[in-house]
Amino acid sequence: MTALAQVIRQLIESEGPIPLSRYMALCTAHYYATRDPIGAAGDFVTAPEVSQIFGELVGLWCAEVWRTMGEPAPARLVELGPGRGTLMADVLRAAKVAPAFRAALEVHLVETSPVLAWRQRAALAQTGAPLHWHTRTESLPAGPLIALAHEFVDAFPIDQWVKTGDGWHERRVGLQQGRLAFGLDPTPLPGIEAQLPARLRPAPAGSMLERRELAPVRDLARRIATDGGVALLIDYGHARSAFGDTLQAVRAHRFADPLASPGEADLTAQVDFEALAATTEEQGARSHGPVAQGVFLRRLGIELRAEKLKHGKDAETRAAIDGAIARLIGPAPGMGELFKAFAFADRDLPAPPGFDT
Repeated sequence: MTALAQVIRQLIESEGPIPLSRYMALCTAHYYATRDPIGAAGDFVTAPEVSQIFGELVGLWCAEVWRTMGEPAPARLVELGPGRGTLMADVLRAAKVAPAFRAALEVHLVETSPVLAWRQRAALAQTGAPLHWHTRTESLPAGPLIALAHEFVDAFPIDQWVKTGDGWHERRVGLQQGRLAFGLDPTPLPGIEAQLPARLRPAPAGSMLERRELAPVRDLARRIATDGGVALLIDYGHARSAFGDTLQAVRAHRFADPLASPGEADLTAQVDFEALAATTEEQGARSHGPVAQGVFLRRLGIELRAEKLKHGKDAETRAAIDGAIARLIGPAPGMGELFKAFAFADRDLPAPPGFDT
């Protein structure tokens, strides 16, 4: 039993079964505070680690967005959950093709993990850009900004409710024969169905609903609606709200039991992009998308960029580039369909690149 498992067990023995969101929050905080989970030696690989082209295209996207914003200076570039700093390093390298944008840049990274913040400092130390770290979006400076969040929202804790014959019951984490186990709160929770889109009402028995608290996104959308700017979020999930259990744990690149080793596996759930859009619109921002990642990257010119990179290279290098592109834009097991791009902006701006066709 892990140290965190003992803490959670004692918590349940003291207070009773806990909401799934509380369990996830405890696990995720411990997980990211104690390791670098990205890469072959970690638990999962992200798109920026697959190919530099991903970050380069995002960098050019940022430069064009800055132009449509009226070229504010400083150009505050924000990344939420920057991982190892790979995406930002590629963005800053690509930004050199737009010298005015690159000269105006001021980089702000929102990160709670000291382990990953150390990796980011190492990755970005030689970029020459002014770098600032934050642990909360609330400490970001006022003014227009361009924000990036890649595989950020999927790690936000979720709550789950299950429909039974007498209503909706919250799914909780408790103890069964001394081991962590899922169960339902015996008391029905009223008002759940009223939160659903009309097409999902009434829900049949056995339906499972997931919802997550989106406070950082809500704060960012409110800030963008007021001060100006654009945010780009790329994550895995479904375009429309739906029923289902999408909670998953990944450890050493394999699926694992979410309750088996608390704090030792990456816990995530699919992003509900319809709910995400509703949240940003409620704060006064205009949402764009979602667009499948494969479609988005094609619109940004990923295939043309790949051909330029392959020019003059040996067969092994060309094959490696082709494999990386297929992983980024292809269907499952590739990332091209399950992962989606979503943006929100102040209402005076046109649709960002990739969302305008």
